[in-house]
Parts: sequence; C-alpha cells; structure tokens
Amino acid sequence: MKKRKNPTGRSDATSATVGYEAQLWQMADALRGSMDAAEYKHVCLGLLFLKYISDAFEERHTALLAEKAKGADPEDPDEYRAQTIFWVPPEARWPDLKAQARQATIGQLVDDAMAAIERDNSGLKGVLPKDYARPALDKQRLGSLIDLISNISFRSDQPSPPSPLPLGEGGRRPGEGQVKRSAFDLLGRVYEYFLSQFASAEGKKGGEFYTPRCIVRLLVEMLEPFQGRVYDPCCGSAGMFVQSVEFLRAHANGNGNLPAGRQAAAKPAKGAKAGAKPDISIYGQESNYTTWRLAKMNLAIRGIDGQISHGDTFHNDRHPDLKADFILANPPFNVSDWGGERLKDDKRWHYGTPPAGNANFAWVQHIVHHLAPAGVAGFVLANGSMSSNQSGEGEIRKSLIEADLVDCMVALPGQLFYSTQIPACLWFIARDKRGQPSLRPAGHPSPSGRGAGGEGYRDRRGHVLFIDARKLGRMADRTHKELTDDDLTRIANTYHAWRLPAGQAGEYADIAGFCKSTPLEDIRKHGHVLTPGRYVGAEAVEDDGEPFAEKMRRLTATLREQQAEAAKLDAAIAANLEELGYGG
Repeated sequence: MKKRKNPTGRSDATSATVGYEAQLWQMADALRGSMDAAEYKHVCLGLLFLKYISDAFEERHTALLAEKAKGADPEDPDEYRAQTIFWVPPEARWPDLKAQARQATIGQLVDDAMAAIERDNSGLKGVLPKDYARPALDKQRLGSLIDLISNISFRSDQPSPPSPLPLGEGGRRPGEGQVKRSAFDLLGRVYEYFLSQFASAEGKKGGEFYTPRCIVRLLVEMLEPFQGRVYDPCCGSAGMFVQSVEFLRAHANGNGNLPAGRQAAAKPAKGAKAGAKPDISIYGQESNYTTWRLAKMNLAIRGIDGQISHGDTFHNDRHPDLKADFILANPPFNVSDWGGERLKDDKRWHYGTPPAGNANFAWVQHIVHHLAPAGVAGFVLANGSMSSNQSGEGEIRKSLIEADLVDCMVALPGQLFYSTQIPACLWFIARDKRGQPSLRPAGHPSPSGRGAGGEGYRDRRGHVLFIDARKLGRMADRTHKELTDDDLTRIANTYHAWRLPAGQAGEYADIAGFCKSTPLEDIRKHGHVLTPGRYVGAEAVEDDGEPFAEKMRRLTATLREQQAEAAKLDAAIAANLEELGYGG
C-alpha cells in the first residue's frame, strides 16, 4: 500500500510529554497540596479558561484603542462579539485578578469574575466553575496558581512574559520571549495536556471525561469528517469534536469554525474554488453535569460552536431527530445500571432489545439509529462486544452483521486507557456500503494527497475488514501504552486502501497477522464473532534457512548442556544446605 503522510503533520503528536506543558503541569500539580484531583481539575481548568478569554479580550481591546479615531469603541461588547470574542467585564479581567492574587478575598474575586462573564455571555451560562471561595481551597495556593498561569501568554500580538519554567536547551526557558505563532494552539495543547494528566490522576473516574488522544486521532483519521454533521452521544470533555475540527483545520484550510477572532486568516485549500468551505456541525450529549461543563469550556476556548446538551442519552435524547453523517464515541464500558428495563420497546432497538444488565448494544443501536442514510460511525467498546452471547447480545450482533452494517473491526493493544485495563476494540459502522460518494468536497485533497476530493467509496457489501493492532504501540510510561504516529498511519492507511477504489489510496492486500477482508459467509461459520484474531491468522514467520534436522540437533545439544549445568547447581545448593544442617 502507498504510504500515507503523517495525519497531523507533527513529528510525534501522540506523545503526551511535549516539554512546556509537562513542566507547567508539574508546577501546577505541586500547588495542589492535599486537594483531590477531581476537585483541582476544575480549579486549574477554570483559571486557564479565564486567562485565555481575558488575553483574547485584551488583544482585541488594544486593536480597538488604535482604531478609536475611526469610531471604534473599546468598551462596546458588540465590537468583541462581532469577532466571536467573549466580552470580559472590567471586574473579570486577568490583570486585576493578578494584582489581587495575594489577597485573602481572591477566591471570592474569582467567583465574582466567573459570574460576571456568565452574566454577559449567554453561551457560557451555567458552565464556569464558581466555587473558588470555598473554605477548603487554600487561598495562598490559589494565589500562587494565578501567578503561575499569569506567566502563560495567550496573546498572539505580544512576546510571552518571563517564563517560570527551568532553563532548557540553549539557556532558554520554554516559550520565553517568543511571539506566539498561535496562542490558540498553545492553549489547546496546555488544556488537553492538563485534561490527560487529571484523567491519569483520577484513574477510573478519569475515563468519564477523557479518551486518550491516540484513540481519538485514530477514529478521526479513519472516518475523515471533512463535512457534515458530527455527533457524539457521550461526549465527555468534547475530545472527539476538538480532534475533528483540528483535523479539518490542518487539512482543509477553510473551515468556518476557526479560533475566536481569527476567521479572516483562513485561505482556501490549494485547488479549491474561492468561497468553498468544508464545514462540520457539531452535536453532542453528556450525562454528567460537571463533565458537560468541561466540554463547553473545551469547545469555547477553541472557538468551536456546537450544540452540546446535558442529559441522559438513553432516557432523554436531546437530539431525537438528528441523522448524523459521522458519529464518533467512546461509551462507558459494560454499564449495568443504565435503566434498560424501562426502555424495552424503544424504537431504537431495531436489531434486538439490549440486556438490562449491559448497555454495550444499547449504545451500538443508538448510534445506528442516529446515522444518516450514508452515515458512518466509529466507536470504542469493550472486547466482549465482539464475541459475547449473553442475554441476547449474540443475536443482536448477528442481526447487525446480517444487515451488512459492520464495515471494519480493530482490536486495540492493552493499557491504552487511564480508566480501565479492560481490552478494547473499535467498531466502524456504515449505513450504506454500496459505494456511496465521499463527503470530502471537491478541491480538498485527503491528507495522503489522494484525489482531488469528491471521490466515492468502492462497493464493500458482503465484506468486513478486520485489523489486529494488538501488537502495535509503545509504553508511554510505566503503566500506559500509546499508539505512535506510524501506528496510526498504518491502521488508517489500511482502512482507506480497503474502502476506496483501487489506486486511490494504494492497493489493499491481506497481511497475515494484521488485516483480512472477510466475506460474511466466513463470519457466519465463526458464529458471528467479530474478533479480528479469528480471521487475520498468524503473522508469517520468516524462514531462517537452517534445515529442521540441523536445528533440532543444535537445540538438543544446547538443552543437554543447560541440564548438566542445572544439575551442578542443584548439587552445590544441596551441599550448602548440608553444611548448614538442613540436609535431607
């Protein structure tokens, strides 16, 4: 298969440790004291949000002051809203908070600032944390955290202030004295890095709001959501949406959802017609209220607009009529208390009523229900979903397979998640496998450079692609693994080569031990089990050229030598025990 370019254009974007963010995290975490990570998360992320919108406001304020002679009014909120920048009232501006960071009342001042921002920006109502005045929050540590965050400049028109971080290579501190090429990018990296570290610190609960970046990237790279409606029914902190828009910005150069106040900088992609704007509309739902607030902040700081609702997806579907072009999700694994007994006759259960004791196939069918006629979905589930026959799950899976909805299955390596050691897999569902057109618009080449956009997919009816990626990945730390850029490229390339017409993304070929295009009749023979290992076979072992008889003689001789050495050691140990009076 023709090798595809690095999906993000980064040298190593999967690695969590990127220097500046890691050191900043270490300093912020040192100020946490004995506070629980789940609480400190909102303290830190709320202040990062406040600093960013204040910096964006101050940057626009400076520009308006320079245009005052032309009629610009720096104190008119509409001057900011016209550029999709949040209006920050005087009492909420960062320089004032920084000046009072060491006051005993700093907690109340931050709460008042958050309330004032919500008051003057309706889109943030009920989103920002407002409990900085609580007695349990050490005000001296809060002041120190404000001082630390003050050293991060999110302004694109000024050099960063002197950095508090240790000296790096060349005697410079990370980010010091440099004009930010993109303050927005810096904020995104810092915010996401902090999210990942809080997820790690919280363990199992961390999985409720954070999906590892490499998994999100893989889903996005495989589905390529260039244009249309994107939906996540359990959106957590909105990582799927952030990565989708990041993908689009990196490859389409013209999406309407640009960072606040920076829309004018967009240029059409090479070969695209003027005014052609691939765009996505974002829809999401999150049942946990505090996580929903994180999602709203995460999108707001990146200038992404979306319809993100709070509520139970199964019992209070906030997007009941939505038919999405792309669905990306990481539902909680094997949830037993989802209230399934109250939804036995739900219209979403077209392929069978899911068991009340496990929500896995409720999520699958909810996703299928919300797909547009040509829609595609990619989502994470526990490995058990591929083979379980308990409580009717096998029959539901059989119905999905026989309806020819399953497009691809990917077995993931272990240890990818902060929240669970349960092995996981990726499901890819396609409502129409007949060779429907791609949603990638004409004039917008894919990341691999194939085609000019607008090409259709090949007819894949009656086949499922299996990918066994369990041997991929590297250890990111002592307990967690991550997929590398090369891993992501290999998996995504394999899917695109299989899904697109021959030659569009290289030639697809089955690879023993890694991938296999399998007809439905073979899946039926295996009882409708979807575990990739059953189909891809064993990895081919290269012949070393040594004749079998010679190899056996050599190995047998080695074994005899080792047995003789073992006998000597046993005799020596027995003699030592005899001397100590413990002989037999």
